[in-house]
Amino acid sequence: MTPPEANGNPNPGTLAEATEDPGTLSLASAAVLTPWGEAADGLPGAAPVKLPKVRGFVGSRFSPLVHAAAQACLGAPETFAGPDGTAGHRSGIVVATLFGDTTTTDTSTQRVMEGQVHNPLLFFQSVTTSILGHLGKVYDITGPFNCVSGAADLAAEAMGVARVVLDSGDVDQLLVVGVECAPNERAAWVHGSLSGQVPLDGLPAGDTAVALLLRRSADGDGLPRIPVRAPRAGTEQAAGLAAETDRPEWTAAFGWLAPLVATAEAAYPSTAP
Repeated sequence: MTPPEANGNPNPGTLAEATEDPGTLSLASAAVLTPWGEAADGLPGAAPVKLPKVRGFVGSRFSPLVHAAAQACLGAPETFAGPDGTAGHRSGIVVATLFGDTTTTDTSTQRVMEGQVHNPLLFFQSVTTSILGHLGKVYDITGPFNCVSGAADLAAEAMGVARVVLDSGDVDQLLVVGVECAPNERAAWVHGSLSGQVPLDGLPAGDTAVALLLRRSADGDGLPRIPVRAPRAGTEQAAGLAAETDRPEWTAAFGWLAPLVATAEAAYPSTAP
């Protein structure tokens, strides 16, 4: 995605104009990886069918999706730096996902049920934040790592957590990654069973990841601003994300990730229709 100075002002329906409001965060960069194949027709950031391999992670697209989106957002490890020009010592990561790595979980469970020897790699990567450890090592990120999940308003919850972490003063910038794999049989069954019984976010049409690099807003930083409050308000609008009625129609394919994708595309357009 191109830098903001090349695109003019961000879409006012999604991002706030730069203000002195202490409730705003600056969006330093963004990246979107959408479903691949026919499911990606007309969507921004189509992911390759074969994502680049990540050493130590096998059989699932979940962790490679997180890695690819983060890399697209952060750039090359050797050039990555915080607002003060140093490396990632004052950077952190928040990953948000509704179901996590269902491919790894199901594969591991099936092997156990069939009496096969347990694969230690599956045990390692079944932990949703394991890929964050890899990213931390590659980018020298030593700030806090957090994982957020929930049934409703998950995008807003992730942004609210980002607000809290940045307000703590322990980090100068925070990478928020929303990720969801195409729902497999178990995820689709669970989601369908709960729908109508509890408030539940929608699932994307296919493998999707979106990364937003957020910073505390500063005068003259020249970056798009997003009004983001603490998660207590519990709504997308309170988190500064585009309401459903304000989003382009194509965002419906992203399920709960739609407000994050719409925010990223409004500030850093790539190939949105």
